[in-house]
Amino acid sequence: MEELHETKLKQLELKANQIRQDIIAMLVEAGSGHSAGPLGMADIFVALYFHVLKHDPRHPEWPGRDRLVLSNGHICPVRYAAMAHAGYFPISELKTLRKLGTRLQGHPHRLALPGMETTSGPLGSGLSQAAGMALALKMDGAPNRVYCAMSDGEHDAGQTWEAVMFAAKYKLNNLTGIIDRNNIQIDGYTEDIMPLDDLKDKYESFNWHVIEINGHNIREFVDACATAQTIFEKPAVIIAHTIPGKGVDFMESKFEWHGKPPNKEEAAAALRELRTLQGQIEAGHID
Repeated sequence: MEELHETKLKQLELKANQIRQDIIAMLVEAGSGHSAGPLGMADIFVALYFHVLKHDPRHPEWPGRDRLVLSNGHICPVRYAAMAHAGYFPISELKTLRKLGTRLQGHPHRLALPGMETTSGPLGSGLSQAAGMALALKMDGAPNRVYCAMSDGEHDAGQTWEAVMFAAKYKLNNLTGIIDRNNIQIDGYTEDIMPLDDLKDKYESFNWHVIEINGHNIREFVDACATAQTIFEKPAVIIAHTIPGKGVDFMESKFEWHGKPPNKEEAAAALRELRTLQGQIEAGHID
């Protein structure tokens, strides 16, 4: 992985803010969808598509590509926006989110969109799919890596832990999990619904290498991905602590925004805030 220089880091931070603006615009146009998770994961998806992943938007089925599995499919607006900016389809198509006949469905459909590795929706199945891909690549002797983005809430599902055991058994060192540890799910806060406690301890007990980061620090995430590539005897997981609704003050850390879009007035307020933040990033006033 190439070094992340300060100039590119700033470009990625600006791109993440632009993608947050696109997410708001997409959701208000659709009139439905999830706000908190996509906004919270913008920094990570920008880092993936513009620095970490080996991929080619002009040839989405390129055999040498890394695989990115989105297990928590409800945050797909952030993936759609990152893919559009990367060149997989026109940015103007983002406004078709959740509309009749669109390729940008409310949960990703593998056959509808180039560059989508899986169809997702039922929470808890993504890590199993990713582990299967990783094992197949190892059996083929291929150098590709598999990344699996997951929610913290989907760790309520038993299948996730079956996949955790499977990946450890087969020493899938080409697999990197990415957990959005934002502490919310649709019905409330994760520790109230079904306490997850210390995910780091749990994954380590299942023989995974664990890296905890600030999910809004792009450099930390890039460094974590680089570290994961140096782990040869086990799979790795990055626990990314994020703020749901990041960048929009009235949405941040409120579980009520997990599964609803802004109305026109709320969207206008959110976009004003994000555009102000854009100027601050450009001026170098954001740490």
